[in-house]
Amino acid sequence: MKKAILTILQYIIFLGLGIWIVYHMLHELTPQQTTELVLAMRSIDAWFLIPIFIAGFFSHFFRALRWRYLLETMDLRPTVTNTMFAVMIGYLANLALPRAGEVAKCTVLAKYEKMPAHKMIGTIVAERAFDILCLISIAIIAFLVQINTISSYVGGKMNLLSQKIERNQTVLLIILAAVIILIVSLVLIYRRHRETKFGKVMKEMSHGIFSIMHMKKRWEFIGLTVLMWLMYVIQIYIGLKSLPPTHHLSALASLVVLVYGSIGLIITPGGIGMYTLMVAQILVVYDIPEIPAQAFGWIAWAVQTVLIIALGIISLLSIHAYNRKRNAKITVDTTQNI
Repeated sequence: MKKAILTILQYIIFLGLGIWIVYHMLHELTPQQTTELVLAMRSIDAWFLIPIFIAGFFSHFFRALRWRYLLETMDLRPTVTNTMFAVMIGYLANLALPRAGEVAKCTVLAKYEKMPAHKMIGTIVAERAFDILCLISIAIIAFLVQINTISSYVGGKMNLLSQKIERNQTVLLIILAAVIILIVSLVLIYRRHRETKFGKVMKEMSHGIFSIMHMKKRWEFIGLTVLMWLMYVIQIYIGLKSLPPTHHLSALASLVVLVYGSIGLIITPGGIGMYTLMVAQILVVYDIPEIPAQAFGWIAWAVQTVLIIALGIISLLSIHAYNRKRNAKITVDTTQNI
């Protein structure tokens, strides 16, 4: 009960933050700037949306294929179609409630593939951890290749962060102590209850976390990861080309925009408000005027959100019919074999 209340409070706080950012960004605009924002958004070349949606679809498809490799380490082999449906339903659930998507996609896949959902949880943790590692690596690469452009901006932000840290050392020490206590408590609980159902679930989750190390197809997994992130970069790059004010920016700039946008997506539910703010701020560093920078941020966020909603709804409407036909075919084939 307490966990549910904390989850709801966390959601309300970060959703409120996102809504406040949206209100603040739009409220600060003068009537003339509002008109300029609308005109900038209308200046998009709509034909570019087609390859953007295609790249977005394949980014989700590669993620689904990659998840199947993780599931194979748990001796779970769902169909590609059901895995894709589950991933998109998970994304759709995340728009409504952060972290609900992980539960949703495991539950959906378990239901239609008749597999234990708790065995999948560890693979979700492993996938998340690996994605964070990838994002950190990409951020380092982006900073190094664009150091002349973004070093002053990042340096200013880091100075502000260091000042806040110095003023809040006591709070940080308390948080660090709480994290250590939590980790120690989990270890003690596991050791005491390792033979119970709870202990077995924790063991299976830990197995999923380390599943990448034991994966036979680790290179295929890494290859799909590269393709997935490449699709993200391509989406941003094509998006930059679709607007006249950002048309001249390079693929390296789109890599930097991807990093900042990804941080925005992590902070608020669905990236509402924060994604646009982060993207607009980094585009200003590339000498893009504030209004066109905001226009690109809104467009990029809207395109990603619309794609998730569309594919998520299609998945919800299609998954039952697909599995009904699939089960009927399996029944017929079994009868014929007998």
